[in-house]
Amino acid sequence: MSLLPIAVFHEHPDWFRPLFTELERRGVAYTRLDAAAHTFDPTEPSLPYSLVFNRASPSAYLRGHGQSIFATLHWLHHVERLGTPVVNGSAAYALELSKATQLGLLARLGLPAPRSRVINHPALAPQAAESLRYPVLVKANIGGSGAGIVRYDTPDALRDAVARGVVELGVDGTALVQEAAPLRNGHITRVETLGGRYLYAINVYPAAGSFDLCPADACQTTTGVELVRGACAIDAPKNGLRVEGTRPSDTIIAQVEAIAQAAQIDVGGIELLVDDRDGQHYFYDINALSNFVADAPNVVGFDPWTNLVDYLEQRAGVLAGAR
Repeated sequence: MSLLPIAVFHEHPDWFRPLFTELERRGVAYTRLDAAAHTFDPTEPSLPYSLVFNRASPSAYLRGHGQSIFATLHWLHHVERLGTPVVNGSAAYALELSKATQLGLLARLGLPAPRSRVINHPALAPQAAESLRYPVLVKANIGGSGAGIVRYDTPDALRDAVARGVVELGVDGTALVQEAAPLRNGHITRVETLGGRYLYAINVYPAAGSFDLCPADACQTTTGVELVRGACAIDAPKNGLRVEGTRPSDTIIAQVEAIAQAAQIDVGGIELLVDDRDGQHYFYDINALSNFVADAPNVVGFDPWTNLVDYLEQRAGVLAGAR
């Protein structure tokens, strides 16, 4: 049993409103910590929290909070050294910060992923793409919300972009050059996990030319019906992004669970696509920062925030009688 509050370490002002609402409904004590403006004493002997829930995002730099990205990793190491339980700790967060490392994990597990090359200078992109099929994507190693992804349909287009100095590698100077597969049936699949186990899955139909597949922003069903506005995590709907509930095969679910467990991700989403050229599925993104789909009861049939808070209470050692 613990009477200490749960610390929610986050940077985005809107994404976690449903989490705070559910914690407050249950009377669970919690503290919000701003990842964008945070300080700590590296010599302190303990922390006043029963649990730290890490919700820091690698896309923070898009909101002027790039200073939080690596400072979060330093603080998580500190929290773990002190023995405070962490949900989505340093190992999960470090994986979130490297698409290259994610591909290495998939290779270790023997799971399919798009063919890719890692570069640390824009001038290397055309050479890296020579052994790949076009179109290709240049992806910033640290991204989030579709940031830092540009598609090139031909070698000439990529060479021209390099010559004009418009190929950017992102905040750590590293990027992937990766084959861009045509999506079978026009969608990707995002599988959410909790405690290393399958929670739910959705198909996401991206707008043409968009790489922002954040399901928390999706406010429209596949039939075009707008979802409940109050349930959307972001105030402005992302027009053209459509979602539907689905259930992958048992094989894919087992593979997703293997990824989540190997990545030490307590709560996260794993994305895959089916390449229309060969009909095979490929995993291409591992997300330790998981944003549940907007209006989940209407999309997947239940409220995953309830499951998440159940999990947080269990990890924190909170008992109903202690409230």
